[in-house]
Amino acid sequence: MPQAPSPQAPSDAPDISPSAGPADPTDPTAPAASHTALRDRGARRNPYARLFTVPGALAFTVGNLIARLPMGMFSVSAVTMIAGSRGSYALAGAVTATGLAATALVAPWTARLVDRHGQARVAVPATAFAVLGSLSLLLCVRYGAPDWTLFASYAATATVPNTGGMSRARWAHLLKGDARALHTANSFEQAADELCFMLGPVLAAFLCGALFPEAGTLVAAALLLTGVLLFAAQRTTEPPPHGRTDPASKTGSPLRARGMPALLVVFLATGAVFGAMEVVTLAYADERGHKTAAGLVLALQAAGSCAAGLVFGAVRPRGPLHRRRLLCAAAMAALMCLPLLAAAATGSLVVLAGALLCAGMATAPTMVTAMTLVQKLTPEGRTNEGMTLAVTGLLGGIACGAAASGWTVEHLGATTGYAVPVAAAGCALLLTLLGGDPAKEAVSTGRA
Repeated sequence: MPQAPSPQAPSDAPDISPSAGPADPTDPTAPAASHTALRDRGARRNPYARLFTVPGALAFTVGNLIARLPMGMFSVSAVTMIAGSRGSYALAGAVTATGLAATALVAPWTARLVDRHGQARVAVPATAFAVLGSLSLLLCVRYGAPDWTLFASYAATATVPNTGGMSRARWAHLLKGDARALHTANSFEQAADELCFMLGPVLAAFLCGALFPEAGTLVAAALLLTGVLLFAAQRTTEPPPHGRTDPASKTGSPLRARGMPALLVVFLATGAVFGAMEVVTLAYADERGHKTAAGLVLALQAAGSCAAGLVFGAVRPRGPLHRRRLLCAAAMAALMCLPLLAAAATGSLVVLAGALLCAGMATAPTMVTAMTLVQKLTPEGRTNEGMTLAVTGLLGGIACGAAASGWTVEHLGATTGYAVPVAAAGCALLLTLLGGDPAKEAVSTGRA
């Protein structure tokens, strides 16, 4: 996967009361206002440079990026390792699908524990358990254990915490009351997601091919544990735990927050765009005898999203959040038509790569605005759980999009398969239109 200001368009100037007295901006325990004052000293610098003048921000970001890189490595490594050893892509796909389903069930529960007891206290043992699951999978594949052990081992990796959500929760804690800086932080985090999911599969494929089939899983597990330990060690920037929520409270669970269920359905549709695009592009490249180039082509889509996310974070956010969200969803729906047109009109993988680069430029701004809305809707003290629910919606959508596009490719061809992400993006736009402005509705009922 917050504490948030009013969803009405906030002033970009932080409200620093002169009666608060001078605060030491180098003190990591100082209030957010002192952090804002420190950032304002570098007013002529770019917003990302100012972002990392917050004490401790650079340290927890480095650890989190190391921990996040393996998220793009595990599935590719598992498929390569299992298919190479057992000679069955069907088995490899079933094992990874089981892990995805287990993650969807376990991740919100893990995030709830993180909010309740603190990031370091929960994330470290949860990560250690997930790493043991990865090592168990490696050993079961290596020594020819029964197939059921592969499913059990990979399902055990579901306890891995949502490292991206924990990082966003820290930004929300440190930048509370500074909407512009939080917009930049959320944009940076989305660009980091894209970068990790762009580099992760490439690194995994290289390690499995150049060294040995288990190398990708082994390196990913080591990076995950190292990164989480480094991240958890930065205690001064960690949001305070909020303890157990009153069971009688109707606003305790993020799922009960007004507007959240509808927003999660939009995340489901957005995830379907990602899942469908990956499967269809792999099939399209394979049809034309360029299977090895598929990873590079998909990386261009992630690169377009990463670049757009960084640019989006550098600009001054204008207008109500809901209007920005509608514009981003409309742009994604429009740009997702480009790969379909490129595939149908030219049949060229090079032209398709350019179309995917352009199409990816709408996904990061869409995700940034959606995650910002999640932070506004999530009740106090449930930040990690709220953002993990959003990621769970994405994972469910990825699975649905992959299944739908796989059927379409098999029965209608890879070119026609590009209609699936177009339809999914259209659904995301329609659901956004029908959902109204959940943040405004939440304020009207006093629940934001």
